[in-house]
Amino acid sequence: MKQILVIDDDKELCELLVEFLQPEGFSVETVNEPHSGLRRALSGEHCLVVLDVMLPGMTGFELLRNLRISSQVPVLMLTARGEDIDRIIGLEMGADDYLPKPFNPRELVARIQAIWRRVQPGEKQLSESQSRIEFDDIIIDFGSRNVKQNGNSVKLTAAEFSLLYELLKKAGQVMTREELTQKVLNRKLEIFDRSIDVHVSSLRKKLGHTIGNRERIKTIRNTGYLYTQSHQEL
Repeated sequence: MKQILVIDDDKELCELLVEFLQPEGFSVETVNEPHSGLRRALSGEHCLVVLDVMLPGMTGFELLRNLRISSQVPVLMLTARGEDIDRIIGLEMGADDYLPKPFNPRELVARIQAIWRRVQPGEKQLSESQSRIEFDDIIIDFGSRNVKQNGNSVKLTAAEFSLLYELLKKAGQVMTREELTQKVLNRKLEIFDRSIDVHVSSLRKKLGHTIGNRERIKTIRNTGYLYTQSHQEL
């Protein structure tokens, strides 16, 4: 079964998530204490971690920071409704997506299913030309989900990997924020949703803002983003 780890001190919520996720084919382990949660998240036994921001003794942000030192397991953060800064901080620190509390459990299941589909290359029918892309200093292999830059491995979260893959597939073409949100996060773009923008910012930091004498990923104002080609004017 697909193993999910839920780290949240709300025991009733944890029980509710088990109730909703098990029928969807997920095996759910719940931990109510952050230090134990971090140890379990680092075990490599889970396909996804659901992490609450507000935890006693260690915030979800601190836990995520420690987790990302050695693990790229997908993380869905639970944030307080209205706390936009929490969502942005979580994404900047390596969360793949977020969901504000209180939420409809079915929405959480949908977000988890979306992340699960994103990290399962076997479910996508890819041609040989699509499964491996070499562009400038980047080599991206969809099958193994590996990225190399100038021969060196680059650690990307699941969302960052999918974003880079989509941008490289359409290198030289503008992709809207709506299109990227649907393809990368498997959901519709929401009002005031900056998830894609934060993931693009993270990619720029990890890959470098420029390649040669040109901007690597160009922002197209009020539209979206463009992975540039050498002949394009910026």
